[in-house]
Amino acid sequence: MTDPLTMAASVLSGALVGFVLGLIGGGGSILATPLLLYVVGIAQPHLAIGTGALAVSANAYANLIAHARRGNVCWRCAATFALVGALGALGGSSLGKSLDGTLLLFLFGWIMVVVGIAMLRPRRVHADAGEVTTFANCVRTAAAALLAGGASGFFGIGGGFLIVPALILATRMSMANAVGSSLLAVGTFGLATALNYARSGWVDWGVAGLFILGGIGGGLLGTRLSLKLAARRNTLSHIFAGIVFAVAVYILFRSGSTLLA
Repeated sequence: MTDPLTMAASVLSGALVGFVLGLIGGGGSILATPLLLYVVGIAQPHLAIGTGALAVSANAYANLIAHARRGNVCWRCAATFALVGALGALGGSSLGKSLDGTLLLFLFGWIMVVVGIAMLRPRRVHADAGEVTTFANCVRTAAAALLAGGASGFFGIGGGFLIVPALILATRMSMANAVGSSLLAVGTFGLATALNYARSGWVDWGVAGLFILGGIGGGLLGTRLSLKLAARRNTLSHIFAGIVFAVAVYILFRSGSTLLA
């Protein structure tokens, strides 16, 4: 990849995703595939999904380190969710690869609508529970992990909007712990999906590297800004939800028109 415009678009797109993730703590990875398709210029939906999954995985693992240092990761439940959900991600990504790319993109547009609705809901603060890391609580996450992993693999998304509430419902852990713990699953799901797509040659490693590089820088900037705008987190989430809805409409129009042609 030698085109300077493509390289710049990859870095800036990755920076935008990382910035959103750092600013509001989730949802930004849903923009990876649309950015790779319509800004970077990847023509094949499957290639965009595989490349995006790798970038999402790397960014999730990078953010996991920061949360682990703050003590926000419940490792036993996080590891259980990640390992069980990885099986779902492998199955979901295999199913996604078998579908027509345009149909998969059309379905992706609808999952963006779901994510946008989830972003409109205010985040509730949960108190820490003393038993969040019990074995029984970890076992209760297994079924949710399979479903979340399957959706993550099928659409090539991080799936944090599914994983965070699943962890809270299953273990009653705090929001901070759920967000921190979810990153291990997001990274593992993305890696499983990317490796599955790579087997079929559907990962652009050069673009992924530049996307990850931009994501790291954007994430640092977004995290710093989030500390200053903590009181406006719900407002920022609502603005981002509006952007997600707009992109979803565009994707549904483009892919729907192609399917009906």
